[in-house]
Amino acid sequence: MDRAGPVPPSHPVCHVSFHEAEAFARFVGKRLPTELEWEAAASWDPSNGTRRTYPWGEQPPSKDLANLDQLSFGTRPVGSYPRNVSPLGCYGMIGDVWEWTSSDFGPYPGYQSFPYQEYSEAFFGTEYKVLRGGSWATRPGAIRTTFRNWDYPVRRQIFSGFRCARDV
Repeated sequence: MDRAGPVPPSHPVCHVSFHEAEAFARFVGKRLPTELEWEAAASWDPSNGTRRTYPWGEQPPSKDLANLDQLSFGTRPVGSYPRNVSPLGCYGMIGDVWEWTSSDFGPYPGYQSFPYQEYSEAFFGTEYKVLRGGSWATRPGAIRTTFRNWDYPVRRQIFSGFRCARDV
């Protein structure tokens, strides 16, 4: 069933292709974050110089911490999960929508495929873009600040959205 309708202004947009996300970011004078920038914004705690497994700390995801596991059947207003804030002040980096990054999907130092090697390594290449953060439909056991998803940049059916970044 096809549906169309207005996006509530307090919700993240969903079903956006990489190209649409990139065009919007450019239109407002910003850009999509790199995968490294996204992960740092979601996990880096400058107060003690460590990375967190989840933006809120080490406690596993629950229905009170993030919009995951198909419990809401859609996005929730920004700020609905007050503890889902990274140490750098970024809201909702886990749940609601997969977030496009500007990075191509490929290996990097220390990266390990999950849940098995063939799940991702066969897809390394410039034809795929990296998404981070999980969506409202993602199972909690499959998400953390280091989990990488990927897809073709033309696709929007994977509950994809974005956040903008800017140079300082």
